[in-house]
Amino acid sequence: MIAGLHGTLESRTPDGAVIKVGGVSFQVSMPASTLSTLGAVGEEVHLYTHFHVREDMVALYGFASAEERELFQILIGVSGVGPRVALSMLSAMSPNELSLAIATGNVDLLAQVPGVGKKMASRLALELKGKLEQVWVGAAMPEGNAEVIAALTSLGYSLSEAAAAVAALPDSPQLTIEEKIKLALQHFAAR
Repeated sequence: MIAGLHGTLESRTPDGAVIKVGGVSFQVSMPASTLSTLGAVGEEVHLYTHFHVREDMVALYGFASAEERELFQILIGVSGVGPRVALSMLSAMSPNELSLAIATGNVDLLAQVPGVGKKMASRLALELKGKLEQVWVGAAMPEGNAEVIAALTSLGYSLSEAAAAVAALPDSPQLTIEEKIKLALQHFAAR
């Protein structure tokens, strides 16, 4: 398995790049977020990679961080989610936002990603909710806050705004979900 590449950026394509490593050039597909961090042609780059083998295709996928690669591998483990859809999801959202959307069951937000419909978004939320809460790359999400974030995002706040409001909540086990939502809304009103 090819776990990473360290070499020279030879060229860019709309969905990836060619990386030259020791005289061998590798075509690497990657999300837009990783592609934007590569730098100029001729510069050295380091990528975490996933080597994908199917009966009719062999492909190499590259990522800027190990967490991004791990999330990609988790996504393609879901029935019906292939590498192209997983790349599309990672291009549309950061790993934190994507993990949070899945962990909170925000099907509407997931369905906005090209190639992901309501049915696939529901499947992702159902199959990955427990897995992503364990490996979520952001701050640990205390019990009960997933519902608060889901409520705030359904009201139109972005994932980052909702996460910031939840982070500002007092750490009190006596607060109900409704009280947490009210406090989070007061956080927005105070700005």
